[in-house]
Amino acid sequence: MIKAVIFDIDGTLVDTVDLHARAWQEAFEPFGHNFAFDKIRSQIGKGGDQLLPVFLSKEELESQGEEIEKYRSELFKRSYLPQAGAFPQVRQLFQHIRACGQKIVLASSCKGDELEDYKKLAHIGDLIDGATTSDDADKSKPHPDIFQAAMERLPGVTSIEAIVVGDTPYDTVAASRAGLRTIGVLCGGFPQEHLRAAGCIAIYRDPADLLRHYDSSPAAPHAK
Repeated sequence: MIKAVIFDIDGTLVDTVDLHARAWQEAFEPFGHNFAFDKIRSQIGKGGDQLLPVFLSKEELESQGEEIEKYRSELFKRSYLPQAGAFPQVRQLFQHIRACGQKIVLASSCKGDELEDYKKLAHIGDLIDGATTSDDADKSKPHPDIFQAAMERLPGVTSIEAIVVGDTPYDTVAASRAGLRTIGVLCGGFPQEHLRAAGCIAIYRDPADLLRHYDSSPAAPHAK
């Protein structure tokens, strides 16, 4: 029986993957780094602690990493967040989940202040039972820390009684390392075959598609 659903946010509930990639691309430039948009986009879903080492040397991380991440955070909030929106029917999906008697926890690699903005965008603040971000973890996805913290928000719920919904292979790998199964959604832009290869047990187009098929999905209360 599934008692709780744990949701990633970026690319899963809100349409922000391209915006994050552009913000990172722009943030690297003043520090003398130019990286292709597609290469950066392929890393979205990780927190800055895991994304930056893909692009910077150890020496660059030590001298520039913290400053770049701070610059990117401020740039995203100022220039890119106002362009963001929630995917269709996120609130209706959450309402259905709550009507099924299940709990909802958010688990994102974003920072805590960004989380509050996302809850407002999706109009779900009154429908969740808890939330975790990279602020609650030593390491962000694909490490399991964020999902382990999410499970701590669900006392009495075992890993077999919870399921994750996410849009990236990093969600799936992190969830698996925390003993959780993952439903994938394609709205974040990652190919279906990548989500399957990472271990997703089912894949839907977006939150609206999951809502339409929820009662027959692996997230349904009667699912095992």
